[in-house]
Amino acid sequence: MAIALDHNIIINYGIYLVLSMVYLALFSWIYIRFTPYDEIGLIREGNMAAAVSLTGALLGFAIPVAIVIAHSVNLADMAAWALMATMVQLFVFSVLRKVLGFVVDDIKAGKVPSALLLAAFSSVAGILNAACMTY
Repeated sequence: MAIALDHNIIINYGIYLVLSMVYLALFSWIYIRFTPYDEIGLIREGNMAAAVSLTGALLGFAIPVAIVIAHSVNLADMAAWALMATMVQLFVFSVLRKVLGFVVDDIKAGKVPSALLLAAFSSVAGILNAACMTY
């Protein structure tokens, strides 16, 4: 069974895909500068905790953006919700840093359990954020 793809569908797919990658790159850049440690440098040194915590934040951002793409009415709508997803992830990190003061030092030291906790909170916040965006 052949699927007929309308020219506009392909163009819209491409636009949303490229923009979502741009937003992901922008989020990554902001988040890496927001945290008090150098995730990329730590990851290059083999720090699994930095990789885990960053992965959680990326998922926590990408899940709401994926939902927004599925439900957005236009590109401005997508941009606004991507900004909201960014703010939620920065908020989650800020709260956990304040409440669990050991998280930053633990991630620098490569302690994976603290990174898993941060990643879990980041991912769960992203899932809840995505659900709220569909309401």
